[in-house]
Amino acid sequence: MSLPKRVLSFVVVSGLLAVAMACGDPGGGSDVAGRGSILVYSGRDEGLVAPMIDLFSGELDFTVDVDYTGNTHAQVGRMLAEGDDTPAEVFFGQDAAALGLLDDNEMLEPLPEDILALVPARYRSGNGTWIATSARERVLIFNSARVTDAQLPEGIDGLLDPRWRGQITYAPTNASFQSFVTALRVTRGDEAARRWLTNFLANDPIALPDNGSVVQAVTSGQATLGLTNHYYWYPLVLAGSASTVGLHRFTAGDPGALVNVAGAGVVKYSDNKPQAIEFLRELLSEGAQAYFADEAAEYPVVSGVTSTTYELPPLAEVAGLDIDLDELASVAQTRTMLSEVGMV
Repeated sequence: MSLPKRVLSFVVVSGLLAVAMACGDPGGGSDVAGRGSILVYSGRDEGLVAPMIDLFSGELDFTVDVDYTGNTHAQVGRMLAEGDDTPAEVFFGQDAAALGLLDDNEMLEPLPEDILALVPARYRSGNGTWIATSARERVLIFNSARVTDAQLPEGIDGLLDPRWRGQITYAPTNASFQSFVTALRVTRGDEAARRWLTNFLANDPIALPDNGSVVQAVTSGQATLGLTNHYYWYPLVLAGSASTVGLHRFTAGDPGALVNVAGAGVVKYSDNKPQAIEFLRELLSEGAQAYFADEAAEYPVVSGVTSTTYELPPLAEVAGLDIDLDELASVAQTRTMLSEVGMV
């Protein structure tokens, strides 16, 4: 069976443009006085975010140029190497770990209070240097022909039960999985995290290259369970496959319930900070937030925005894990641990 792609067709772009133009930005009018341009380093996929940026860039009094070279962490490495010579003026990244690394290296500018106030405190930097633009939830998907939701564990420790030997699939090189492991390290300590990883490997999980492959494996019956992000499941509902694959959420406070974010910040060395700040305001506009929800099934971070495509619960109702997302910046230590235990 052919699975739906996470990013759906962009035939609705014209309609979303009307929404974006009608809604404007929630942070007030632009304070940008003249034309010019900004350069955005985007670690987010061009196919997903380029149409969204096009929706509102025509309404701005400056030009938005976007560099999509490499993934989020490659872009961060590039910026750190460039230092104060970086031409980037906005960083738009896929996860909090990348944003935290830039913050730790003092590459980001503190943001105005009116922007910070639009995003719940748990989904922005404690230093006020970056904000989430959308959120994603770690979940467990399952093959409904083999198991029911009631039979699944409340937390990740239940995945170590021998009953699941050889039946769980995951993507160890994926940034979202590595952020989950980082959250595990932060909340339980390195020794406990290493022990969990070692025991998980002893249960013969099926390692795959990416989350799309994880979903395919569970759908086809190659695996019974799959660790992935929530937005890979929602398109299955539209395709009529929800009876084949179910979604299971871990208990609030469990590391497996991590809610991570995509987000953005203004580069400290930008020569066009007012324009860069205005770009961030647009990412939090109702039109842009609706785009993330409708096109990618990501959770809007601005209250009051809902999806017209998916039945997403409000982000405030997603229990998640109580963690300071700035602490996900220690992903380098996570990768070392994953290598040491033989997972990557």
